[in-house]
Amino acid sequence: MHDIRTIRDNPEAFDTGLKRRGLAPLSAALLEIDRGRRAAITQSEQAQARRKALSRQIGIARGKGEPTDALMAEVNGLDSVQKAAEKAAADAEAALAEQLAAIPNLPYADVPDGKDERDNKEIRRVGNPRNFAFDPKDHVVIGEGLGLMDFAAAARMSGARFVVIKGQLARLERALAQLMLDLHTAPAEGALGGYLEVDPPLLVRDNAVYGTTQLPKFGDDLFRTTNGYWLIPTAEVPLTNLVNDAVLDEKDLPLRYTAWTPCFRSEAGAAGKDTRGMIRQHQFPKVELVSITTPEQAAAEHERMTGCAEEVLKRLDLPYRTVVLCTGDMGFGAHKTYDIEVWLPGQNAYREISSCSNMGDFQARRMNARYRPREGKGTRFVHTLNGSGLAVGRTLIAVLENYQNEDGTVTVPAALRSYMGGVETIRAAKG
Repeated sequence: MHDIRTIRDNPEAFDTGLKRRGLAPLSAALLEIDRGRRAAITQSEQAQARRKALSRQIGIARGKGEPTDALMAEVNGLDSVQKAAEKAAADAEAALAEQLAAIPNLPYADVPDGKDERDNKEIRRVGNPRNFAFDPKDHVVIGEGLGLMDFAAAARMSGARFVVIKGQLARLERALAQLMLDLHTAPAEGALGGYLEVDPPLLVRDNAVYGTTQLPKFGDDLFRTTNGYWLIPTAEVPLTNLVNDAVLDEKDLPLRYTAWTPCFRSEAGAAGKDTRGMIRQHQFPKVELVSITTPEQAAAEHERMTGCAEEVLKRLDLPYRTVVLCTGDMGFGAHKTYDIEVWLPGQNAYREISSCSNMGDFQARRMNARYRPREGKGTRFVHTLNGSGLAVGRTLIAVLENYQNEDGTVTVPAALRSYMGGVETIRAAKG
């Protein structure tokens, strides 16, 4: 959520930021609503002050036995004026809030300009794609060949964009999540660890998804129950909302949370994309990272969070690259985003496996999440950050495709074998 006072103080900077997002200037229209709101507030306050003054005059007049009919008539007229002004102010406040809620966050100065993913900038590449002595298969062929991945059964019970994973592949998926959680929750050592594991609700109310910016703009991309709850599209929602309407102490920041949850997305905005396999599912597991910081800590925390997510890929020895998203490809609530893309031999391409975003105070303003500074009076809005650490299903895809063997088996990465009971190779299910 944008601060109308900031827009009022520097409308040119606000419109410049919107232009970088590919949007038309909006400051003039917003400030016109704001002027009407402030004028109505002033009118209401003036009417109230005049009514108080008249009340005193009426009391004095009655004490002297003087007539008060004219004064009472003016009070009654002012009552109508005040109520009308209060309604006008409330209506303008609601209209302003509605418009501000629909405007994306503004990009930081170091975010590259661009229209789409083709304008994203690669900042590092780690590891080299494996040279196969055979034509590598994609995860669908591998999983179905093992008899441990069943899209047909999932379609019969749930429809498209679901999968049933069985046996050693189900254990491998669980092992990946456990590796991630163990890495992220280890005692903080410099650039790694220090996240508090949380088991959050999977159903949340309107205010929670509004606070993390999924509402009102992206309601069609979510699943909703018949009694008004939303299934979480990511654990970012409940983890960030842990500080909803809270006032924290600066000495306790940053706060770092992680959770392994199923996530649910209708993918209304992705119709026709990635229809094959597990790349884009309605239900998928993910390990999420969320940080709550001061404004001064946020940039360094963004780099740290991205490094934590990258470390998972390093432990698994999976080739990846990290890109900074351009203004046209960045999410609605982000000031700046790093995408981590893992190499998938079955697609002969790098594909997103994590997106780490610095949201600034954009979410905090919606949630009224604040902290008390060590020095000075009052409170300030916290800054929030979130990222995948990692998307577990896509990590499973990456392991299957990068560790596949010509005979259809899959070698278990060394970092996962202790979680797999010592299993080194996943073979086809018997029977």
